[in-house]
Amino acid sequence: MPNPRAEYSPLFHRAPLKLPNNARIAVWPIINVEEWDINEPMARTVLPTPQGVTVIPDIPNYAWFDYGLRAGFWRMKRVLDNHHIRATVSLNASVCLSYPQLVQESLDSGWEMMGHGFIQRVLNKEPNERATIRRTIDTIKEFTGTAPRGWMGPGLAETFDTPDILAEEGIEYVCDWCNDDQPYPMKVKSGSLTSIPYTVELNDIPIYLVQHHRAPEIFERAKDQFDTLYEEGAESARIMAVSTHPYITGVPYRIKYYNQIWEYIRQFDDVIFMTGSEILDWYKSATTS
Repeated sequence: MPNPRAEYSPLFHRAPLKLPNNARIAVWPIINVEEWDINEPMARTVLPTPQGVTVIPDIPNYAWFDYGLRAGFWRMKRVLDNHHIRATVSLNASVCLSYPQLVQESLDSGWEMMGHGFIQRVLNKEPNERATIRRTIDTIKEFTGTAPRGWMGPGLAETFDTPDILAEEGIEYVCDWCNDDQPYPMKVKSGSLTSIPYTVELNDIPIYLVQHHRAPEIFERAKDQFDTLYEEGAESARIMAVSTHPYITGVPYRIKYYNQIWEYIRQFDDVIFMTGSEILDWYKSATTS
């Protein structure tokens, strides 16, 4: 079956897209800020339980995640602030209630809040998908004063109805479909929805938790990814997402390699750092003018 949500379009056969200021590549840093419910099995685990049983509360794995919000996030924010780079926060809306200082200081730095479910649980397990999406939007809007324009499902998970519901609820872009290096319009029943290029390759979960690479891998992979996209961007714009989680990349022995990503990229001309909404606004302007 062909992709039900997008027309097939070979990357190198498209009309050229030009970024603002004739940049070749838009670099998009995303930090995934989640809340895991201590009353449920953990969203992920780093330490198996003796005898292979599932325990609640799962203290060591809960603490692993919680370290990210107590220490890792702030370490990563310091790196980006030092480089004057604004991130997009993929945000479980419950964090607005449980960790408000984190959200407020991100807003104070001009970072964008993108909906990421209410709590870290896949939409497929929610008893009412639309209600969860609406609760996420409303909670972020109440805290920030602005409804999120973008969405990433927890675990990038969707049902067959998710894009239609997102568009109906006012979401303008989605990141679950990691299948391109440029934005594209998605097929939805009503309204409009744009796919913005996210990544499962330049993403610290596959790099460290699945593939078990050493700490330098995120920098080495980012450098190689950037070099190729920068070269291609001379012909037509490219988007490069860098996806990270505070409890993974924000640990002391990995943070210097996160810093090296931005040190390397900032050496180049014709590069622009953008939030998800800025990418969306540019793309819609570039394809309708």
